[in-house]
Amino acid sequence: MADSEDRSSLFGEFRRMVRTSGAVGGIAARMVGARAFGVKTDRSAHAEDLKVILGGLKGPLMKVAQFLSTVPDALPDEYAAELAQLQANAPPMGWAFVRRRMQGELGADWQAKFATFGQQAAAAASLGQVHRARLPDGTEVACKLQYPDMASTVDADLRQLRMALAVYHRMDGAIHHDEIVKELSERLREELDYLREAAQMRLYHLMLAGEPTVHVPVPIDAYSTRRLLTMTWLDGRPLQSRLEENPSQDERNRIAEALFRAWYVPLYRYGVLHGDPHMGNYQVRPDGTLNLLDFGTIRVFGPKFVRGVIDLFEAVRDADMDKAHRAYTTWGFTNLGREQMDVLNEWARFLYEPLLDDRVRRIQQTDDLNYSRTVAARVHQGLKRTGGITPPREFVLMDRSAIGLGSVFMRLQAELNWSRMFQDLIADFDDAALAARQAEALRQAGVPGPGASGTQAAI
Repeated sequence: MADSEDRSSLFGEFRRMVRTSGAVGGIAARMVGARAFGVKTDRSAHAEDLKVILGGLKGPLMKVAQFLSTVPDALPDEYAAELAQLQANAPPMGWAFVRRRMQGELGADWQAKFATFGQQAAAAASLGQVHRARLPDGTEVACKLQYPDMASTVDADLRQLRMALAVYHRMDGAIHHDEIVKELSERLREELDYLREAAQMRLYHLMLAGEPTVHVPVPIDAYSTRRLLTMTWLDGRPLQSRLEENPSQDERNRIAEALFRAWYVPLYRYGVLHGDPHMGNYQVRPDGTLNLLDFGTIRVFGPKFVRGVIDLFEAVRDADMDKAHRAYTTWGFTNLGREQMDVLNEWARFLYEPLLDDRVRRIQQTDDLNYSRTVAARVHQGLKRTGGITPPREFVLMDRSAIGLGSVFMRLQAELNWSRMFQDLIADFDDAALAARQAEALRQAGVPGPGASGTQAAI
């Protein structure tokens, strides 16, 4: 049986590599041809082709593309714009397949352990699909079952990512991707471990216990394995569906404030960041409060790093280059010259601008949806002109979170005093107090601390 599964896994990986390498390699060849020989190429059409190919895969590569689309010009504009639109749209596993997978996780009598178990998937994700069920005691639960062969799928996707970025780097040296790839590789492999995600879910339940407008599911340990995560079912409607009904400005503002608290209370009080802001990860409850879902991409930072985030805000506010240099160094940037810091500060001003403006306003003043790409393009050209940089691993999820969350606030059209909410969070920031809170919360939830697993930031 094991040999058969291994052969199946290898075949699945080979088939996936053929599909992705054809797409990535073909586009890479066209890019090189355009650069070296002046061959005319329609990059927008090629980007659309790549999106279609990757969109049909059950896909970590899809998630990687979404991450990269938020790093200033880590990908060509055409590719970033197309790949950022990818959603988890893979066809669901059929019932016969689900039964076999559930038997592998909970044993031959798995169905007897549930009062009911929905045969149709209630939701799909990049790594698995969700079924609604009821336990014998009446508890309504969501069972997230991982797609088969995902470990080999992740490895194959990451090989293709390295190849594509290596080609792009030879054409354009503004961004050195080595640390980005390392970070995404470790985060993706962590996402494969649903027991780890269960612990991270417990962590968020602890950290947000005092936030009445945010709700977090509770994992059911006896029904969870490394490839099956069972949690309490939360009633709510997808945020996108609610927005399509054109809710009032007051409701939009309440949702945005709850989302702000859900993301930044953990960061500034516990040094914990949720790295995957995505419309599909939020639900609006009947009472207007928010459900927070999906805890696979979590990063734990030490107090020094969080202090660096605040230092950079203050450096931008006060035009203090010495403090900016200290903040970038804390983040992990090395060998920065004055010109490079000037370029990075333009990106920092873009990120922090809403927090510097002490008034009620939208997160972005302009209605230009491509404004962030315009800023990113200027930053990219500046980095290229000054010799390029290597973004540290710690930068990747921070940048992804800020840009991704900002885009959700834009879609909400929320009007809030972002500066006042931020200042309230950091007003009593204390390194020692954060370290103590973090250590106790991690201990209770069973999550590794900074540096404990070799995959979190020991800063």
